[in-house]
Amino acid sequence: MIAILFFILGGCIGSFLNVCIYRLPQNRSIVAPRSFCPQCKTFLKFYHNIPIISYVILKGRCSFCKKKVSFLYITVELIAGVFALLYFLRFGFTLDFAFFFLLTSLLIIIFFIDVQYGIIPNSLTVPFILIGFAFSFILKALKPFDSFCGIVTGAAFLMLIAWIYKAVAKKDGIGGGDIKLLAMIGAFIGFKGVLFTVIIGSLSGSIAGALFFIFMKKKDSELLRRFLLITSFMPTKEQNSVSLPFAPFLSAGAVLYIFFGEVLINWYINFFESFV
Repeated sequence: MIAILFFILGGCIGSFLNVCIYRLPQNRSIVAPRSFCPQCKTFLKFYHNIPIISYVILKGRCSFCKKKVSFLYITVELIAGVFALLYFLRFGFTLDFAFFFLLTSLLIIIFFIDVQYGIIPNSLTVPFILIGFAFSFILKALKPFDSFCGIVTGAAFLMLIAWIYKAVAKKDGIGGGDIKLLAMIGAFIGFKGVLFTVIIGSLSGSIAGALFFIFMKKKDSELLRRFLLITSFMPTKEQNSVSLPFAPFLSAGAVLYIFFGEVLINWYINFFESFV
């Protein structure tokens, strides 16, 4: 029963994350005004904003103008609910729960903003680099020195890659937003977490990028393009020049580390040592 309450709590927080995803790229306040329909701009009643349930009851449409509401809204609420449940089962109702769920909530927002708009707002990274570091003074799982090393390593690593890429390709390849994002991730999960995140993010990003561009060259590329637009996985303003954002893969790597990082690292070390 308690676990279900945490899923509901996560869904409610997911509703707020949707507000951030919609308003931050437009430089709007996430506090006021209250929620409204993106299509007809009508302010919603409280019962239109019940996470997951309202979307299902209204069949994914606005109660006023009857236009379709993006599937993104219920997706974010479900994701946040699931992670709240998983973190509760893993850490209980502790400071670690709040710490890692905060990081994951930030990564959910960044994931969808970067996918849709190709940007990572500084308001989601810079302040939380400091907040993540401050948390390290009161957490048992993360020490201040490890958090500091994570920040420096995260920023320096991507800055070096960006510099090398620009020197070779004569154009920017990694944005400053990605650099600040990895520094923030380092503040929350430390030095080993940053290295793990970069490896997983780079590997998964490379595989996804290769598959994406292979499929885009197929005869059904227009169908794929429409699917990406409908599911909000491609910015509409760049339909003729598609590039995959890096933040979603870094976010996935960071979350994977929280749950399985130590296990996978130990497995890799033992596997490597068996051949030495």
